[in-house]
Amino acid sequence: QVQFVESGGGLVEPGRSLRLSCVASGNISEFSFMGWYRQGPGKQREWVAGILPGGRTYYPESVKDRFTISGDDNRRTLYLQMHNLTPEDTAIYYCNFYPAENYWGRGTQVTVSS
Repeated sequence: QVQFVESGGGLVEPGRSLRLSCVASGNISEFSFMGWYRQGPGKQREWVAGILPGGRTYYPESVKDRFTISGDDNRRTLYLQMHNLTPEDTAIYYCNFYPAENYWGRGTQVTVSS
């Protein structure tokens, strides 16, 4: 069984930064491919960051150069550093494997608004 617990969300003004955390338990190892995802209001869940064994990272164009994924070597703690947030980044953020498997946590709400 795998569990993900996300935290660190909140209400921030446009242009500000926020750092999300995720604690993973269960069958996770340094060889796990991990990622962050988000689901905005009225939108489908989308992938926003991935990290592979060895540390290589990947991002979609929508967040590239603004978001940074990182994690402990054993991949049991993940982070998502977000800069220059915009209202379009408003969403519930989740961590999961990359690609995602059916182990969704509750997520953490990020609201970007002035």
